[in-house]
Amino acid sequence: MSNKITKFSAILLLLLLLPSMVLAQQPSLNHTLTQQEQETFDQILEPVMKIYNMVKYIATAIAALILLFAGVNYMMSGSDPKKRDNAKAMTMYVVIGLLVIWAAPLVVSFIVS
Repeated sequence: MSNKITKFSAILLLLLLLPSMVLAQQPSLNHTLTQQEQETFDQILEPVMKIYNMVKYIATAIAALILLFAGVNYMMSGSDPKKRDNAKAMTMYVVIGLLVIWAAPLVVSFIVS
């Protein structure tokens, strides 16, 4: 019993102290970039965005196949509620994954600006 209390106390202490550690190390975002720094940043960002877009479109194609598979499983489930719920869950996870993948740049641009 005391071992569980000790672990719980340690986790609670870590959770209470972690935000102050993160906030203490937060850099200032009020720095404006020079033209040369902006060009260098864009040059570095260009291949990263190409890779991101490639991964995004490949993931979307795979998601479409998984949605098709989930739809077929749903139709073939018949009166088995477990198979039907499994197909529904698969569809939900695919949609959530697509939302995360496609909304990530919007979230990052919102946070940065």
